[in-house]
Amino acid sequence: MSQATVAKRNNKPPSPWKSANPTRKTSNPGAVPSLNGRWGYIFTAPFFVMFLIFGLAPIIYSIYIAFFNWDALGTQEFIGLANFNELVADTRFWNALVNTVDIWLLSTIPMLIMSIGLAAVLHHPFLKGSTFWRTILLVPNITSVLAIAIVFGQLFGRDFGMVNIVIGALGFEHVDFVQGTTSSHVAIASMIVWRWTGYNALIFLAAMLAIPNELYESAQLDGAGKWKQFIYVTLPSLRNTITFVLIVGTIGGLQVFAEPLILGGSYNGGDSGQFSTLTLFLFEQAFVAYKWGYAAAIGIMITFIVAIVSIINFFITRRLAGAHK
Repeated sequence: MSQATVAKRNNKPPSPWKSANPTRKTSNPGAVPSLNGRWGYIFTAPFFVMFLIFGLAPIIYSIYIAFFNWDALGTQEFIGLANFNELVADTRFWNALVNTVDIWLLSTIPMLIMSIGLAAVLHHPFLKGSTFWRTILLVPNITSVLAIAIVFGQLFGRDFGMVNIVIGALGFEHVDFVQGTTSSHVAIASMIVWRWTGYNALIFLAAMLAIPNELYESAQLDGAGKWKQFIYVTLPSLRNTITFVLIVGTIGGLQVFAEPLILGGSYNGGDSGQFSTLTLFLFEQAFVAYKWGYAAAIGIMITFIVAIVSIINFFITRRLAGAHK
């Protein structure tokens, strides 16, 4: 091989992932050389640009118009905290808040229990076709929310819904799942549970697969059966995942919108507001009543409520997890 060929191979074009001076000494000899910072800024710039345009800017603008009497006719009158004072005194807002929390509780707790149970089944080493079952669990999540709401609307139909057919066969009267308060919450919660249980089960399954087998072997040598291994090994190891799922479920559960809208077919949350949620109430004020300043105040309140509930969830789950140590 000629010296010219060797020199040509050695003179490779510079890589953006390598430093131009690889022999340069760093202040910390044990540190791993980092990538070229200029290229890092270029690759991360699209995210920050999109976040500034579609994330931060709308938030700042919403906070701004929340202090105005702002409607579709162009009225822009500064009124200070009047929108927030009106919101605190608005019984429809508190009714929507109670409905939202009720739906969140009816959906989050069963979903959490079912997700962990399904993950435990999928984690069983003798389960056949595990890849198939894991794929099937994602089908409800990728299905259109509109399709889910339509199907469940038929299932919970007052006269010919399959749920009421079963209730009638058991000797009970049919239930109007749209007109009733508790019944409508159950119907909406069932949609949320059906859609998100499989998705969360895969998250818990990933966390279970990361648990060292040595912990189960030690528990087995100490005489612990499968159930005690699940209680004293699996669940404590899932505390961080449970916290994550609860916080994400809280954010999504307090912003439920499509399910009650399609089930009831109205923006006002039913004749008596029996299934009105916070986001439905916000949408009604913004795009039906055209009270954009008031709607912005509702959005800010939703943000504070989600933050408070998420913080409470975090400390409760951490406290419960610490009790099992």
